[in-house]
Amino acid sequence: MRFVGCLGRERAGVGVGDRSGSGDHLGDARVERSDEEWRKVLSRKAYHVLREKGTEPPGSGEYNKAFPESGYFCCAACGNPLYSAQAKFDSGCGWPAFDKAFSGAIHINVDHSHGQRRTEITCAKCDGHLGHVFRGEGFTQTNERSCVNSLSIKHVDGEIKRREMPLLSE
Repeated sequence: MRFVGCLGRERAGVGVGDRSGSGDHLGDARVERSDEEWRKVLSRKAYHVLREKGTEPPGSGEYNKAFPESGYFCCAACGNPLYSAQAKFDSGCGWPAFDKAFSGAIHINVDHSHGQRRTEITCAKCDGHLGHVFRGEGFTQTNERSCVNSLSIKHVDGEIKRREMPLLSE
């Protein structure tokens, strides 16, 4: 079996749930790069979103209305698996929405930008800005919506067996 992982590297003979080589998540290693290095590996727009905490215009992203039946979404900067395709739903907000994430894949931070108090979500491996998470809107059973920039994620065919859970606790 061969498939192309999140960072565009081809993988061979990888078993489902094999954390040692199943899709570019790099084990538990942090991904540390200088701003200059990030600028070399990311497009200008992806750099703005992932490293400068920018936001793509609503409705403009590649994954806003894409609903793959299988696979997972990983961080576009470092390849860390973030969400299963099954966790994605249509919230109508203009950005990809997910109601749960792979355990340990995402960090949450209080964000006081734009005169608001929001909960920012970042990749646990590279600190790349993904978007924000909201609670109490009633879209899904988890009552949670991660609103994610398409430029922050990439869809990968293949499966990863990891526990999924909401990001915010009651």
